Formats: sequence, structure tokens, C-alpha cells
Amino acid sequence: MLEGYLPLFVFLTICIAFPLGALLMGKLLRPSAPFRVKLEAYECGIESLSGSRGRYTVRFYLVAILFVIFDVETVFLFPWAVRYKQLGWFGVAEALAFLAILVVGYVWAYKKGALEWV
Repeated sequence: MLEGYLPLFVFLTICIAFPLGALLMGKLLRPSAPFRVKLEAYECGIESLSGSRGRYTVRFYLVAILFVIFDVETVFLFPWAVRYKQLGWFGVAEALAFLAILVVGYVWAYKKGALEWV
């Protein structure tokens, strides 16, 4: 019974061993010479004025969340694009309804001023 799972276990072992092995080899082979400038947050040569834990405006997070939400639409449209011939006009109607909901979301976000950066 377990012989059916052998390829899965081999694949899982490779998937775990490859990244761990690559990280270990990188740790062993790379040069390590830390100094003050190298350990700074940015290596541009300019002294940082504040810590890297600065505060961001809420608008930044709002735009980021809107990007994630509306970018997910491609994930949902991909299966439809693969099977559009089998779905026929029903699939087209479903895709149009989905896109209409997204357009309503875009209009709402625009009217709320979420897409204004200034």
C-alpha cells in the first residue's frame, strides 16, 4: 500500500533538501566580511535619517490592498480562458458578470479617492 506513496515521499524529500542544501552551500561558500557600512539598511552611501521602522500613511496600505484584490482577478479569469470553448455563452456571461463586479469595485474605490496618490 505504501509503494504508491514512494514517488511522493521522494519528491517531498527533494523539495525539502534542495533549498536547504542551496542555503547551506551559500552560507559555506560566500565571503563574510561585515562592517558598519555593509550592515546599514541601504548601501547607497547616504546616512539614513531615521530608522527603517518608519510610519507609512494609510493610503499606501489601501493602494496595496486594492492592488492585491484586483490583481487576483487574473487568477480567476485564467481557468475561464482555458475552458472558454467548453463553457460557451454561459461562461462568457459568467466572466462578464465577474468583470462587472470588479468594475463596480474600481468605480467605488475611485469615488472614495483610494486611487489618488497625492
